[in-house]
Amino acid sequence: MPIDNRLREPHTDQLFQAILSLETLDECYQFFEDVCTVSELKAITQRLEVAKMLKEGRTYDQVIAQTGASTATISRVKRCLNYGADGYHLVLDRLAVADVVKE
Repeated sequence: MPIDNRLREPHTDQLFQAILSLETLDECYQFFEDVCTVSELKAITQRLEVAKMLKEGRTYDQVIAQTGASTATISRVKRCLNYGADGYHLVLDRLAVADVVKE
């Protein structure tokens, strides 16, 4: 899926290069604690969990019960899963493979 070129600019590239430079979970915690507010980080993690649950075929009611996400958030994530840039699929597939390798 092509990437939205409206997002491409040098400062965004710099942010993504910074993220790619992180090597451990502790480094990620350090960086994101400085870059994001607690609320922003919780919103991002909630969206990823919503995407995971929707990809697993869970219902909106199940997602709401487990994550506390609003129906608006769930709808937005579902739209991204169906019509987005496939970023959620990419990450969730890689996390699933990593979980299999750990076992």
